[in-house]
Amino acid sequence: AEQQGLLTPNSGDMIYEGTVGSTGISLATVCRARGYTAYICMPSDVSLEKSSLLRKLGAVVERVPPAPIIDPMHFVNRARSLAAEHTADPAKRGRGYFADQFENEANWLAHFDGTGPEIYTQCDGKLNAFVAGAGTGGTIAGVARYLKPRLPDLQIVLADPQGSGLYNRIKYGVMFNKKEKEGTRRRQQIDSIVEGIGINRVTANFEAGRELVDDAMKVTDEQALAMARWLVENDGIFVGSSSCVNCDRRWETGLQQLGRHSKLQRVKNDIQPTINFSTEKKGKGTTRVKLA
Repeated sequence: AEQQGLLTPNSGDMIYEGTVGSTGISLATVCRARGYTAYICMPSDVSLEKSSLLRKLGAVVERVPPAPIIDPMHFVNRARSLAAEHTADPAKRGRGYFADQFENEANWLAHFDGTGPEIYTQCDGKLNAFVAGAGTGGTIAGVARYLKPRLPDLQIVLADPQGSGLYNRIKYGVMFNKKEKEGTRRRQQIDSIVEGIGINRVTANFEAGRELVDDAMKVTDEQALAMARWLVENDGIFVGSSSCVNCDRRWETGLQQLGRHSKLQRVKNDIQPTINFSTEKKGKGTTRVKLA
């Protein structure tokens, strides 16, 4: 945006985004370093800890009532309209820029240029599977587009929380989840306690890599919570629900794909670079996982 002349540091320009947390935190950090103000719109049912952290990073935070994407007050639409109003208002300094994380192709390109090469280098080019959840889809699309040409046998697996339609998008080419049927919804934007991943609409970033995703698996809220407790009690790692979705399906994917005494090198974007483990059959119906 700076290279295109859409943003100028320390000019009063404000960057607007609709997010449930992680992108907003990243934007707020960069904005503070580059001389901008981040204006973050997020659903009011997102954890208060995220709002608190964003404000500590200097962002303006507006929590809006949960709403479907067709509603002008949906958090993404709200951010878009505020950016346009800022630019059109002569009384306001600078311009408003809508980052548009769901449709802006700079999203998946950042993972193609950064995350993908980092994974490939740290794993010495030896990787059997990459498991990730998707919100915008930028991470899984960008990483897949970088790694697949270099590792043709690599399995790209989507871990999808309950209520999200991405699982069916990969499996059947449609965006629908039975938890979304009329009269059953309890929560926007997807019917899950998991925040940050899962969606029920097609985005440009996810579509950029959809054909490279080999498989998809569902993760229930109960499974995510169980993994959260396991990580704290066994590894001392305290992470949020979306990371737990990724971790849960990492283990299951490894156990299903690998045979006896096999070893799988895994990737976890925001916790640790790789997880190495082997599986070993110990009697009927019992599998022991050994961390390497």
